[in-house]
Amino acid sequence: MTKSEMNKPEPFKLHVAEQDIADLKARLERTRFPDSAPGEAGSDPWAFGTDVAYLRTLVQYWRERFDWRAEEAALNAFPQFRVPLDGIDLHYLHIPGVGENPMPLLLLHGWPGSVFEFIDVIPRLTDPARFGGDPRDAFTVIAPSLPGYGLSFKPGQKRYAVPEMADCVAALMHDVLGFKRFAAQGGDWGAAVTSRLGYAHAEKMIGIHLNLWAAAGREASTFENPTEEEKRYLGELAHWTREETGYQWIQGTRPQTLSFALTDSPAGLAGWIVEKFRAWSDCGGDVERAISRDRMLADISLYWFTGAIGSSFWPYYARLHGSAILPRGATITVPTGYAQFPREILKPPRSAIERVHTNIRRWSVMEKGGHFAALEQPDLLAHEVRAFFRELR
Repeated sequence: MTKSEMNKPEPFKLHVAEQDIADLKARLERTRFPDSAPGEAGSDPWAFGTDVAYLRTLVQYWRERFDWRAEEAALNAFPQFRVPLDGIDLHYLHIPGVGENPMPLLLLHGWPGSVFEFIDVIPRLTDPARFGGDPRDAFTVIAPSLPGYGLSFKPGQKRYAVPEMADCVAALMHDVLGFKRFAAQGGDWGAAVTSRLGYAHAEKMIGIHLNLWAAAGREASTFENPTEEEKRYLGELAHWTREETGYQWIQGTRPQTLSFALTDSPAGLAGWIVEKFRAWSDCGGDVERAISRDRMLADISLYWFTGAIGSSFWPYYARLHGSAILPRGATITVPTGYAQFPREILKPPRSAIERVHTNIRRWSVMEKGGHFAALEQPDLLAHEVRAFFRELR
């Protein structure tokens, strides 16, 4: 068998068995909810984490009204494939662009996201004319489930850190799909993988676009004699480290222990994930203003049905145990675009990013949106991606 035959993609359609849907609903029916500390949170029921009353409402909706088959069909509207690669079966969407010479674009999600993040942004990238854009800006979009996430997971498979993820998706684009050079865009871990691609696979990259800076700069010691803008960022970083990183420590130090609870309890899984959707989105405290209830539950359900929550923690464990996104002092020289959304978890100054990315071609401060840019603001993100790569065609 030749290498090309070994890495031959096979068409894929998502279909969850009815018995698995019935099991989910039965588990939701038996949910045991905790109490909430009386009076301690004052007027903010989210002060200590996920609001019990909100999760009760969400679980009831999930059990009684959520239509998994509709969300499944929305994903299946895109061509999907699986390919044996690097010892796993890698899942990906592959949507041809509508235009004369579509640019190949690798679109990468993060945690606690999935390919469900991209349902609304993909058509805006593959067929911009349909949304009032220029057909010359079209992309052919390849959106993999990151190794160890969702449909790129099966029990017992090896775990992936960011460098290995980058190597795997680079092999998908270059070796399997035959793109000599390609573009990449990502947020969250997808931004880390995209940055790693810009460093380790620079010769294959047309350019990279980020909506989170993940490569470096989260240590106060990085900034000597900080400017006023850098001082603002350091204050933001100190608050983030003190109040918002508990999930990173448990996922990065004891991922297996947490996996028992979230693999066994769908309500527990929802409570863990929805708190991040609310805290990191531009929602004004009401998560469903930024992300629809059905799309949130589609993402959470995918983690549930695939059993991939434990393996999705691995990049956190790897980072805390020595697997760096970039070597210390490394720089990325490929053309870089950056969109800073106002409710992103951290908003570093340009001076910080330029220490790593030495070829920033586009820097945009967005008017609205948060961490989940493709979910929250697909029009704005697609516009930025098209505008950045237009100059690189």
